[in-house]
Amino acid sequence: MAKDKKRAPKQSMAEPSKMNNKDYLAALRKLHVEVVKLQEWVKHKGIKVCIVFEGRDGAGKGGTIKALTERVSPRVFRVIALSAPTEREKSQMFIQRYLPHLPAAGEVVIFDRSWYNRAGVERVMGFCTPEQTTGFLKSVPLVERAIVDSGVILIKYWLEVSQEEQTRRLQARIKDGRKIWKLTGMDLKSYSRWYDYSRARDDMFKMTDTDHAPWFVANSNDKRRARLNILSDLLSRIPYKDVPREEVILPKRQKPGGYREPDYPLRLIREKF
Repeated sequence: MAKDKKRAPKQSMAEPSKMNNKDYLAALRKLHVEVVKLQEWVKHKGIKVCIVFEGRDGAGKGGTIKALTERVSPRVFRVIALSAPTEREKSQMFIQRYLPHLPAAGEVVIFDRSWYNRAGVERVMGFCTPEQTTGFLKSVPLVERAIVDSGVILIKYWLEVSQEEQTRRLQARIKDGRKIWKLTGMDLKSYSRWYDYSRARDDMFKMTDTDHAPWFVANSNDKRRARLNILSDLLSRIPYKDVPREEVILPKRQKPGGYREPDYPLRLIREKF
């Protein structure tokens, strides 16, 4: 009797293989060229853009924002990451402290977490009452309607990560001296409340996913793919064109005119590399 042929291993349909760094950097370079074109168009036309990034702890918001902004001007692409509210701010309308940061003409404002803190961490961790959360969810679509009507392009991204990948990333922060600052006491408290955050997210989507300000969800289990997908999606949502530019030619440098390097020693840093 003939021996049974070896069966090919089953292919997992859940997640694609993670992108390697070489392919990622090549794709990111091309997207960066387009993001710079978008920047110049925003400045040229006086466009106002507001981008909101939300998601679970460890979902990759910071890395995505860095990928988006690392080749553009911080005077055009402004990142807003507010600290905990002061006592005065706690007495204000909740969204009030975010409004002064909205973009003026020729600006792209990026919120690394936003007014949606009330629908997420504040609700889950008990920093606000259920009535305050409900009131916020009812009112925020009206506020966002006003923002959009004022001429702001408002784009909202939610980064979704699995329980297993979140655990891996948070454990990596514990072991990596470069990342330990990312792991706060609040993160540890939040970690155990996965399903409370799931319920909060679901209610937030139900109440605030509107035609004028919809939510766009990115699977961020593969950070590299998520960054590329979000940058590509963003570029597709803001119409832009190449801004005409004159050919750049470096001018001739002036003649020294008798200048000499100073005789006194400069305070050069100690070279260790």
